[in-house]
Amino acid sequence: MKLRLLILTLFITTISFAQSKGTISGVITDKNSNNETLPFATVLVKGTKINTTTDINGKYTISIAPGSYTIQYSFVGYETKEVAVKVTEGAKLTLDQSLSSGGYTLKDVVVTATKNRQKETALLLEQKNAVEIKQSIGAQEMSRKGVSDVEAGLTKITGITKVESRGLFVRGLEDRYNNLQVNDLAVPSNSPFKKIIPLDLFPTDIVGYMDVFKTFNPNIYGDFAGATIDIHTSQPTTSFTKLSYGVGYTTNNNMSDFLLSSDADNTKSFFGFGGQERQLPSGFGKIPNGQINNNFESSWNVKKMKSPLNTSFGVTHADNFSIGKNSNTLKYILGVNFDNKYQIRKGADRFFAIGQGEYDNNLNRSQYKFLTQASALLGLEYKTDRLKLSTTSLFLKSTENQIQDQVGYTRNAKDNPNEIIRLNQYDESNFFTNQLKSEYKLTEEGNHLIKGGLSYTRTKYNQPDRKFINGVLLNEEEAETRYGSNHLIRQFLDVENNFHLSGFFEYQYLFGKNEDKKNKLSAGYNGYAEYMTTSYRFISGIPNGSQPANIVNINNIDSSIQNDIANNNLSFTESTNGEYKTKLDNRVDGVYANLLFHVGEKLEINTGLRAENTIRDLKYRLIFDPIGSAYRTNLTEKLDILPSLNIKYLVNENSNIRFAASRTITRPVLFETLPMTYISADGTSERGNENLKNSTNTNVDLKYEIFPTKNELFAVTLFGKHIQDPIERSFDNFGGGSGRQVAYYNNKTASIFGAEFEVIIELSRLSEQLEGLSFGANTSIMHTEAVADTNRGSYFDTFEKRQLQGASNWLVNADLKYAFEFNSEWKNTATLVYGVYGDRIYAVGIAGQDNEYEKAFHKLDFIWGQNINKKWDIKFSINNILNPNYRRVLGGDNKIPILESSLTLQEYKRGTGFSTSISYTF
Repeated sequence: MKLRLLILTLFITTISFAQSKGTISGVITDKNSNNETLPFATVLVKGTKINTTTDINGKYTISIAPGSYTIQYSFVGYETKEVAVKVTEGAKLTLDQSLSSGGYTLKDVVVTATKNRQKETALLLEQKNAVEIKQSIGAQEMSRKGVSDVEAGLTKITGITKVESRGLFVRGLEDRYNNLQVNDLAVPSNSPFKKIIPLDLFPTDIVGYMDVFKTFNPNIYGDFAGATIDIHTSQPTTSFTKLSYGVGYTTNNNMSDFLLSSDADNTKSFFGFGGQERQLPSGFGKIPNGQINNNFESSWNVKKMKSPLNTSFGVTHADNFSIGKNSNTLKYILGVNFDNKYQIRKGADRFFAIGQGEYDNNLNRSQYKFLTQASALLGLEYKTDRLKLSTTSLFLKSTENQIQDQVGYTRNAKDNPNEIIRLNQYDESNFFTNQLKSEYKLTEEGNHLIKGGLSYTRTKYNQPDRKFINGVLLNEEEAETRYGSNHLIRQFLDVENNFHLSGFFEYQYLFGKNEDKKNKLSAGYNGYAEYMTTSYRFISGIPNGSQPANIVNINNIDSSIQNDIANNNLSFTESTNGEYKTKLDNRVDGVYANLLFHVGEKLEINTGLRAENTIRDLKYRLIFDPIGSAYRTNLTEKLDILPSLNIKYLVNENSNIRFAASRTITRPVLFETLPMTYISADGTSERGNENLKNSTNTNVDLKYEIFPTKNELFAVTLFGKHIQDPIERSFDNFGGGSGRQVAYYNNKTASIFGAEFEVIIELSRLSEQLEGLSFGANTSIMHTEAVADTNRGSYFDTFEKRQLQGASNWLVNADLKYAFEFNSEWKNTATLVYGVYGDRIYAVGIAGQDNEYEKAFHKLDFIWGQNINKKWDIKFSINNILNPNYRRVLGGDNKIPILESSLTLQEYKRGTGFSTSISYTF
């Protein structure tokens, strides 16, 4: 009885409290677009934490206790309006507002407004008004398209595609032609094999928006050819806490037979914090000396299991406070995200002997990867009328446990078709950066402004105890093995960026009589310095005398190895060579000046100059150098003068013509320059080239764009590039010997000419029955030509002129979106996303063989997102619906006879992925 009375009392109290509140509702419209509704505008009750955003139809509703308030209406790029209102008990007030963009301009080259740039309409407005050719994507668009990480999000931008395990290609140009900044500050890569951090490590929950600069400006680094990507971590304007959880299933990947290293079969490894048992035993010392040591903690055993579902979870919390009488604000955000996934790749894995028409290796590969990714973000921002001070701490961690079996023959040994090579590999990368940024208006009106920032970053990448087993496969689990050769090889790779310090400082002066079109003069400095070391050590299982063959269970081989060690039949001996260690000092210093000038009402000219000095000091030894010998030194210093010009002509208020020209450089990926041979047991290897030079690029762009409405766009861009000393992937010629070594060279020149087309259209303009439907598409068409340097010492190229390595001749991205409501509290967005890229050269052919090509890959995804009561977000997605084969092939234009029936070198399916996620925001 008492319980019933308590429930009844609580119910009556709740109803009474609800009835005592009043409501304010209305519609916000765009005054400059014939009063079209303005979705995602912000409605804030000043002096409180009560706020909301308008829905897709520009509508809003706020419930609030009786009292007198000031309601603030705002949208990035538009004026802010404030309205005083008195709310009485139970009142239902209607307040419609019309906002204008006339009082706020974003027409400087670098747009400094950051208010809610996560929204699609705001970013499209910024793209329209900025002088340089750039595109942006925010959290809202990535959420709508079902994107969970930055890398996938950027593929929705014109001219960008993602190639599995090889990062982003911009305008057909691969990873080495891109550059990355985080919050306007330079950061290093966390992997020696990547030019920039793999962007799938950035979950969208910690990202506010991303800018992609396709034309050069002097205030960004000169290392620019494809694009400079600037990731801006989230700085939300409202208080919230968000909890999210997701699961995923991919056909032929999850709930399938799976192999996992026994080292990774524990809770710590499940969350990405294992691997300690794989470290090099201390008994080997810091300097290789042929030491014998058998005290390894890592196991050779492998667990056979069923791969579970992929999982993810995240927590984000943000808040803001008013401080002092002047309503200074303090904001903070804290986010933690984690995900793991299981990946299986099965298919052909082969290559031709150099200069011959027969396979050197002809293998079938079964690859099993367990991957984890974790991130943590802490951001603080303090803002007054004239000062903005922010700090960001970001941690990224990834691990990859891989078991790979290759079965077939190697080194043209066709009489041994059941050779097995098992790889047991663990990759771990850690990235941690602390950033501090400040901006201060020297004068109250902001005509004189200074800003600057500092970033300190440390990264570490390692492959501890990378192990190989080699033998003859007898059945599914048993193999015949013999000690020696490539059996029982252990490798330890460590790459550590001991420090990376970057910073910038800029002074801006705004001048001119027209308040809406201020001219701007800016001058500044940005640069970075870093010190890196690498270590690559080999340990070999050496038999003590002649030993018979062993029949072993390949998944449980540890007991056999330990017995032979105990019986003194086997020992592990260091076999490291002189290449094992390198030291690298890099320093880049750039000073620049930039002038934005308005000529009349329609013409804007932005011109500038950057002087960038590069110092690179590499210390290394070659493979035949004694380990204790003095380091060889490769010291290079070069000053590059890099001019740029951006012109924008306003045809009318809805369309622009843009022209850009610049001179830039391209620096190689770290590994491409390291004189270190990275070896695998299947006879393949990869070696950097310590003599690689930076490429020099001349870039020209011409663009015409129309913005029919705030949600629509049509654009055409013509572009061209001339590259001097392009860096390309090829092969070393072993004079017909067995094995294959990937190498990197500067060739003579390369030229690129192309066109980009982009359209975003609301289909309701065709028929009212298509209300809520929109279509977006972009395509790039290119012609490339590379000219080989016939005078280089390693010249064996089959073709002197050909397509540029790594460049596709065409690519297409498209999406169809349908936004609809079940009711006012249940909103839905369904999106179909398609992407495809054309064939591209993976590696340049030599000794009469054609180039190796990556074949076109078609990808179709479906995403259904639901928002319920503004608190629950539910997403369901189907990824890679078409599930085509990924294929790498030898081209058909060979100058030597080909004796094999298939030119396919590598082939596999990725599987179709089904995933769902749910998040709750309060």
